[in-house]
Amino acid sequence: MNLEQGHSSSSLATPQRSRLLSLDWYRTLRGSSRHAFWAAFLGYALDAFDYQIFSFVLTATAAAFGLTTGQSGLIATVTLVVSAFGGILAGVFADLIGRVRTLMLTIAVYSLFTFLSGLAPNYGFLLLFRSLQGLGFGGEWAAGAILIAEVADPAQRGRVLGMVQSSWAVGWGLALVAYTLVFSFFPASIAWRISFCLGILPGLLTLYVRSRVSEPEVFVQTRAAEQQASGDQARAYSTRRSLLQIFQPDLLGRTLPATLLAIGAQGGYYAIFTWLPTFLKTVRHLSVVGSAPYLAVVIIGSFVGYVTSGYINDWLGRRPTFAIYAFCSAVLIFLYTQIPAGANGLLLVLGAPLGFFASGIFSGFGSFLAEIFPSRARGAGQGFCYNFGRGVGAFFPTIIGFLSAAIGLGGAIGFGACAYALCLIALLLLPETRGKRLVAVD
Repeated sequence: MNLEQGHSSSSLATPQRSRLLSLDWYRTLRGSSRHAFWAAFLGYALDAFDYQIFSFVLTATAAAFGLTTGQSGLIATVTLVVSAFGGILAGVFADLIGRVRTLMLTIAVYSLFTFLSGLAPNYGFLLLFRSLQGLGFGGEWAAGAILIAEVADPAQRGRVLGMVQSSWAVGWGLALVAYTLVFSFFPASIAWRISFCLGILPGLLTLYVRSRVSEPEVFVQTRAAEQQASGDQARAYSTRRSLLQIFQPDLLGRTLPATLLAIGAQGGYYAIFTWLPTFLKTVRHLSVVGSAPYLAVVIIGSFVGYVTSGYINDWLGRRPTFAIYAFCSAVLIFLYTQIPAGANGLLLVLGAPLGFFASGIFSGFGSFLAEIFPSRARGAGQGFCYNFGRGVGAFFPTIIGFLSAAIGLGGAIGFGACAYALCLIALLLLPETRGKRLVAVD
């Protein structure tokens, strides 16, 4: 039985192509779909705020607890590894209890444990709270991306998910503003605690999600078909809802390369952006306020990269867009970290394109992963591939932390550029899915 039907890239109609650069993607979202968009957009923005605040306060936190660079990197790595489990669990839960309920749960978790991180009495508790924050941090994207992929117009899916992904830059920017203000008015010894405690605010978003957002129709229809089934068919549905289904022969050929794609993109991303504020302070010798313009340029470039990538995904297709962004990201990370001493002006020149490509590559994941997995396995597939990739990519910050002792932080971060080669290998094994229509089990 054919569970997924769709259109190939060649089947996109001419009128759809003529609207490619328009902004009518928002008008295609109606009723609860618009609320779903804003719930996912704000949820991911605040997810970014709670995660990125750690990179900003890393130096002050390390000073407070007397941490080495390796210990600091370990916090980031453990957070990301646990977030991989959180994302996988959220994907499974999204198939079992629904996309919306799972979204609310993940937002509540990352808000609570970011707040508790500000109250940590020592390194051990900080490591614990940041780890548990990772459960919600990883799960939010899994639930939100599936939700939006299933309510978006197939011809506009890349753009809609690109806009959702762009909210990461919004949250990142909010974290920069909060960091700059808090550290300007309070001593570093307590400013890092205040910054973490602000992370409780996203929890209020769960009230909006609960009151305004409904489950996607394709999910409702899929569950209805499963509930009406009986006998062998019912047992088959029950088995297919498990995580193991994505490792069955019919899906394994997509699960493995999609995971490799996520490892490459996230390994490279976390290599540079986890350590970027520290790099600007310790290698480029910029103060908290002095580094803000350099970070702002990267964040603005990231926002533009997210949005533009969504359009390019709908124009060129998923695979070519990933390839372009991966290659350019690798080149720019290497160039950015090898700028000669005293040439800080070049950081501003390269900062925008660095953010554009290294961040924009992620805009394709929400649509691409949703399109390569059938409805019955969409949560499990999307949750596992993206977040297992995040878990493996999470080791890059720790590797860089230890490498920096031998070759310097700039040289160690440049090592992260190698991760993007994995993306190019994975793309050779994955299909093109632009314009594919997502349908329920028939």
